[in-house]
Amino acid sequence: MKNITLSISAAVLMTIAVSCNQSSNKNSEKPENGSTAVAEDQSTQQSEKKATDSATIEDGTSTAQGDNNSFSIAPIVTDYLSLKNALVSDNDKAAASAGKKLLATLNKVDMQSVPADKHQKYMDIADDAKEHAEHIGENAGSIHHQREHLSSLSEDLKDLIALFGASQTLYQDHCPMFNDNKGAIWLSESKDIKNPYYGSEMLTCGNVQKTIAAK
Repeated sequence: MKNITLSISAAVLMTIAVSCNQSSNKNSEKPENGSTAVAEDQSTQQSEKKATDSATIEDGTSTAQGDNNSFSIAPIVTDYLSLKNALVSDNDKAAASAGKKLLATLNKVDMQSVPADKHQKYMDIADDAKEHAEHIGENAGSIHHQREHLSSLSEDLKDLIALFGASQTLYQDHCPMFNDNKGAIWLSESKDIKNPYYGSEMLTCGNVQKTIAAK
């Protein structure tokens, strides 16, 4: 009987020991699972941070490149020269068409590309230039009126070039007789005098005031 009791006690103790070991193993497994979850979470956060940082760098690079892009008035000058040449040829219809094209070009200028320190000056000059380009565009059949507006438009172009420079060599010419002998300037891509204010009537009237070098 005593031996039976001892056997039962030993069995009970063994069962308790096995249970404790199993419990201990379970408890030791829990930190491992927790550590894995934490590691995975940290890895995910690091990946997200890298993606965010990468996007920020890309955006910053893009912005910096945008800031470095230099504003150019070359398209405006090109349209002005087409208009001027139409009046040299006494072609009021071509001048009207060129005036409309110049107006469209001025209206398409991306104002965010204009340097901040020159923004207001550009706006003042461009608004005046738009008005004269519009008048020239609307007055086919009245070439004298178109030429009057060319006189003011040429002053606007001169101011724009002084502000931003020219992408090609230009010549500032002067007609002493236009506007009741008050005179008027125009800008030309050629050194030869071809007067847009009188056309074939007095084609070579005028002189070169100065050469504007390309920048």
